[in-house]
Amino acid sequence: MTEFATPAAARWLDDAPTAVAIEHGPWRMDRVGAGLADIRFRGVSVLRALRVVVRDADWRTIEPRDVVVTGGDGGSITIAARCQRKEVDFAWTATLSLDDTELRVDLSGVAQSAFERNRIGIIVLHWPSDAGSQLWVTHPDGTSTRTRFPDAIAPHQPALDIAGLEWSRQGIDVRLHFAGDVFEMEDQRNWTDASFKTYSTPLERPFPVRLDPGDRVAQSVTVTCDGDPESGAGDDAPEREEVVLGAERVFPQVGIAASTASVSSRPRDVVRAPVTLVELDVRDANWRAALERARQDAGKGLLDVRLIARDEADVAQLVDAVAPLPIARLAVFDATTHVSEPVLWRVLGDAAAARGIRGELVAGTRAHFTELNRTHERLPDAPLTFSITPQMHDIERAQIVESIAMQRLVAENAVRIADGAAVHVGPVTLRARYNAVATTPYAADRATDVSGGYGAERVAEATDARQTSPAMAAWVMASTFALAIDNVASITLGEAWGPRGLADETGRFPVADAAELLIARGGELTRRLENLPDGCWGAAFPERREMLVANVADDDARFTIEGVGALVVPATDYVRQAY
Repeated sequence: MTEFATPAAARWLDDAPTAVAIEHGPWRMDRVGAGLADIRFRGVSVLRALRVVVRDADWRTIEPRDVVVTGGDGGSITIAARCQRKEVDFAWTATLSLDDTELRVDLSGVAQSAFERNRIGIIVLHWPSDAGSQLWVTHPDGTSTRTRFPDAIAPHQPALDIAGLEWSRQGIDVRLHFAGDVFEMEDQRNWTDASFKTYSTPLERPFPVRLDPGDRVAQSVTVTCDGDPESGAGDDAPEREEVVLGAERVFPQVGIAASTASVSSRPRDVVRAPVTLVELDVRDANWRAALERARQDAGKGLLDVRLIARDEADVAQLVDAVAPLPIARLAVFDATTHVSEPVLWRVLGDAAAARGIRGELVAGTRAHFTELNRTHERLPDAPLTFSITPQMHDIERAQIVESIAMQRLVAENAVRIADGAAVHVGPVTLRARYNAVATTPYAADRATDVSGGYGAERVAEATDARQTSPAMAAWVMASTFALAIDNVASITLGEAWGPRGLADETGRFPVADAAELLIARGGELTRRLENLPDGCWGAAFPERREMLVANVADDDARFTIEGVGALVVPATDYVRQAY
């Protein structure tokens, strides 16, 4: 039996890296693995994180290993690590120096092999609560620009050509100075990360870039802080008000995606939903077999069919195949851009009308909210869709948990963009179903059947072992409640079965029970629970006189609900409460 370091780790079936405190003068931070987190000056958390990243030619992050930490006396610490996977092999050393007002990190790295990279260097993560704060940007030529951290999720970089940054946080003036490369900032809330990120090298420069053995990378960042914390800054959160029931609204329809797993992992009983989503990529020889499997997974339910096409002929062929089936929704995405390009959308509408398809036509992207945010002005005036995965940039447990609040923000931004049209979210999966930003050409599946799996089953790192964990049930429920706002018409969960689903040949996963509860409540009247503690998400269902509350935090949540009384929701779990 596997032993885990903490109860939370046992619930998630993983062991998160242990945080090691670093303190020197007014500074306090945690070293988590090879990175720095929660960087505080005089009790104020001025930065979320500071890390060194290595990303390959397809933007995959190569996690550091063989981490060795030395020093610790006199305000100096050295972290050495190696990032190695397949052809990528890069060794680096980062030296952390601290004094009364300054934190400095110097990076020195050397390629150990020949490989192509899209990014190597220091990244700085800023807190999402910096949104709206004034920001001064210093450029390499010495000029400066005054701007703000964006409130609404910025589709493109909110700051470019960066040599330095300056802003204030809770009474502390923060200044960053970068050397060794030109930096820029992106709004990582686009991918449901709880951060803004300042990184190198500017994306306008060509990538990937080849490194040969012996090629070096040298960068530094200096963080200078001054000022006195505002009254109450750094204190524990104030006592929360009583939890209350919000206004009535209709709970979104909750569906599931067809399985892409090998048939060997099919369970005896498959969880079904009113609507089953399937993606059909005409480039793959087995797309017809994928459609047949989706029909089987759906049982007597409807299909939400997402077509992936290269041209008008592909669209016509795909529509011909799905026309005889019961269709709830139908969408088309360009195989290269991953969005509903106007020419494909026009052909889809004409073909669906000619064949008498009565399902709702949906536009948007099969990729992240990012692509919807960046392309919505050229998309059709129609219901919109996008998918969610919390692990675009980071695979740590904290990333998954903190994604939930950002999912609410993403849903709110998507509804704003839709401007009254319905929004359909999903699939919502722990890992990416495919690599939307890969630079290597797509490798079409030549198999004509799906007995060995297809789609995500063939994608490296698409499967997360935490899918089978007890905590996953709370996560799926919290995610669904975070996304369930006005004008979000449907939410599609992960796959019906297999390692990315609700069950496999060994039996049901804990998430299956949570999914069935959510599926059963689709279309019912609901009231959101307001003022819940951090990490808790829930809703009441008046006709059932029942509440569902999920807690993704590592500690039990205790609170009082107006008209109901005291409630305890165990850590990384959920409860059903009559009222």
